[in-house]
Amino acid sequence: MTGTEPAVPRIDTSRPHPARVYDWFLGGKDNYPVDEELGRQITAMQGDAPRHARANRRFMERATRTVVRETGIRQFLDIGSGIPTEPNLHQIAQSVVPDARVVYVDNDPIVLAHAGALLRGTPEGVTEYVQADAREPERILERAATVLDLDRPVALSLIALLHFIGDDDGAHALVATLVGALAPGSCLVLSAMTADFDPENVHRGIAAYRASGVTLVARSQAEMGRFFKGLELLEPGIVSLSDWRPSRDEHDAKEEPVSLYGAVGLKR
Repeated sequence: MTGTEPAVPRIDTSRPHPARVYDWFLGGKDNYPVDEELGRQITAMQGDAPRHARANRRFMERATRTVVRETGIRQFLDIGSGIPTEPNLHQIAQSVVPDARVVYVDNDPIVLAHAGALLRGTPEGVTEYVQADAREPERILERAATVLDLDRPVALSLIALLHFIGDDDGAHALVATLVGALAPGSCLVLSAMTADFDPENVHRGIAAYRASGVTLVARSQAEMGRFFKGLELLEPGIVSLSDWRPSRDEHDAKEEPVSLYGAVGLKR
């Protein structure tokens, strides 16, 4: 892991950052009082918010293993990776195929500060980090192409990212650009927030984030489906994360739905 940005920008601790709030939900230590304050506000309104964060991590783990085992993909582009929290995507992929190549992308300086120390992969594989904004797909693809062979299948991972990017901000164009640049046989792994299951609490949480300067978008199942236009959905399609191929040993079975949809789509 070498990283592509040698200098760590100043970390703004005056306002909460979604990646750090997520880290707090997961019980991590790489967050600040302002992030904890917002996390506690959200938890006071939506007591199972930490459960949703954990379900999102487990979905990432299950989806990554599924992609490796069922499609044979050995290249991963994870945009909006967040603060490293074990097991990371590359650890899961490389535990199945040690030569997997993974590129992480995020724009939070604290992620960059920890990336070099925590994102170490197998000797056979490659793990790289790109400091970039998700709204710069062309730049991301250019950087990723120095590590990944874009003429071969790639798994594009957008985990808990798109609810921070509205339709008016180009969310669909972003996904279309990224997926369009990938070779046939690639796939899109996506999770994003919805208000379909618990609208009152979700909208209260959105308001709390907005008051802290963070915009969130909740999408319906049909709206989520637009991101997979032209792709072949793996079973069970677009469902609550707790219903996406639940694993007994992870205690996902029979859980109440979480307010995030997840799905995996193949590009033929």
